[in-house]
Amino acid sequence: MELIGMLDSPYVRRVAVALQQLDLPFTHQSISVFRGIDQFRQINPVVKAPTLLCDDGTVLMDSTLILLYAEGLAGRRLQPGDAPSLRLTGLALAACEKSVQIVYEHHVRPADKRHEPWLARVTEQMTTAYRLLDSELAGRPPQLDDAGITAAVVWFFSQQMHPELLPAAEHPHLSALSAWAEQQPALRAAAHGEGVYPTAG
Repeated sequence: MELIGMLDSPYVRRVAVALQQLDLPFTHQSISVFRGIDQFRQINPVVKAPTLLCDDGTVLMDSTLILLYAEGLAGRRLQPGDAPSLRLTGLALAACEKSVQIVYEHHVRPADKRHEPWLARVTEQMTTAYRLLDSELAGRPPQLDDAGITAAVVWFFSQQMHPELLPAAEHPHLSALSAWAEQQPALRAAAHGEGVYPTAG
């Protein structure tokens, strides 16, 4: 299998960490959907990261669907499927979606085209999702199941992109999970940034 996309994307990094946790070997191409759009389009005409090239040639996209496929290959699950775990993953993915939208508003859309009411709404959705996620992580031991991976990866991403919107001190459980997770081998090997897995030992 080959994972396509940059590890500065929380969705790509989520998959890279999960594949390791499932003991599934893969290679990785770090291709930007912006700077490398022509190269990416040759692999996946939709130009969506993450993209997974399966061994049978099938091209998959969307991190959640890729993980469903990976769990089937591995014969075990990172997502136990109980409502509380699904709730945590859903909150983390909602926060991630809004965080990415804010990045696009500031770094892709021209400033004179920016719609401030929309940006305010997206920001409020992101901060609400993170506030709820932090509260609901209280008392949960750190673990690299799907909820733990997703929460840790997306929080780290948002802290890199919007630290002024998300004070770490106001999110102690997310901050603690992230600090623990970043020391684990699977996250160290797929470090946030432009590198190629494995990026660290």
